[in-house]
Amino acid sequence: MSIERAFLKSGRNTIIHKEKKLDLVIVNGDNHPKIKVTHMGLVPFKEELPRNRREAKERDLEIVQISHNDVFGEVKRLLFIQALDGKEYKVDYSKIGTKLFVRIHQDSYL
Repeated sequence: MSIERAFLKSGRNTIIHKEKKLDLVIVNGDNHPKIKVTHMGLVPFKEELPRNRREAKERDLEIVQISHNDVFGEVKRLLFIQALDGKEYKVDYSKIGTKLFVRIHQDSYL
């Protein structure tokens, strides 16, 4: 049985947000900061993670565990995220704490 997801995988390190009514929370391992992907772009996720899928749906969120076998199967150092605002963002986990951690990679991928 296939579960309908609010995102697509593309290649080895790209996530494509596809559903406006659900925000994505990108979780790339336990040590990295979490990122919320909304229809307006990317923001840091400072809240507590939902305990289960039902709680996430109530909060209009979908948790994307990057290292889970359904997604990429390993923690990524570099991740590209195509958001619904028409921009592709580059998330470089080797630059956490700098202004280069999250930046616009392509201004318009459409």
